[in-house]
Amino acid sequence: MSFFKDKKVLVTGGAGFLGSNVTKELVKKGASPENIIVPRSRDIDLRIWENCVEIVGDVDIVIHLAAKVGGIGYNQQFPGSLFYDNAIMGIQLMEAARQADVGKFVAVGTICAYPKFTPVPFSEDELWNGYPEETNAPYGLAKKMMLVQSQAYRQQYGFNSIYLLPVNLYGPGDNFDPSSSHVIPALIKKFTEAVRAGNSSQTVEVWGTGSASREFLYVEDAARGIVLASEKFEKSDPVNLGSGMEITIRDLVTKISDITGFEGDIVWDKSKPDGQPKRCLDVSRARCEFGFEAKMGFDEGLKRTVEWYLTK
Repeated sequence: MSFFKDKKVLVTGGAGFLGSNVTKELVKKGASPENIIVPRSRDIDLRIWENCVEIVGDVDIVIHLAAKVGGIGYNQQFPGSLFYDNAIMGIQLMEAARQADVGKFVAVGTICAYPKFTPVPFSEDELWNGYPEETNAPYGLAKKMMLVQSQAYRQQYGFNSIYLLPVNLYGPGDNFDPSSSHVIPALIKKFTEAVRAGNSSQTVEVWGTGSASREFLYVEDAARGIVLASEKFEKSDPVNLGSGMEITIRDLVTKISDITGFEGDIVWDKSKPDGQPKRCLDVSRARCEFGFEAKMGFDEGLKRTVEWYLTK
């Protein structure tokens, strides 16, 4: 409880899905709420250098979560802005933090940085052994540049920065906007709306073949992992944050269909991409380096997420 006491912590993206859980976890670990700085994107555009310089002044730790993100369709529609916006925010913010002598920089990357074909479970040592899956490569590579920057800055300047790779997140408070949401909230929205509209007479269309696999991490677990790493991890080696589970999209669809009580037909649009064929992480480094293990069971986490959405 003493590590974060009296430390000023800047959390970019701190009002978002993951960020709001990170700020709650910081308070649990002893950070004073008035010492947690959460800039809002409508007020502070991190693509502008002067804004980055302004917000890192007089802070002890930067946790960089701010990102422009979306699902497969969004990635296909906006690859240029996804690359530029994410790359420029990370690069400028880390450089501003270095110039301001910030004590620690926590860069939160993405599982999309891994090569399209990676041995399962994904080991951090495989991160550079191929090109990312094409639909999310611009986003994944933009976020991956923070790892290069982190390691280069530690080597040249002795700058204390770390790089974390969280797997796909889910949980209450997720983004359910169909134009930019990820797979779990998108499916929950489709199935619950079908049930509300008449259930057995409805059909739900799902992209792809259902054969791709994914791993998911409950957002509260992810926040706990990030805060643990902020406190205890002091190397620039990339670290996976995940649950160590794997599920096919077809099985995921079945689970969400069952939880929501959907009784209609499911139609698979095989003309749409599956995305990366498999995703499942080796989570041993996080466990060994700073004692992180996921606690939330997937079925329970899904149930809580659906229940939260139904209250909206």
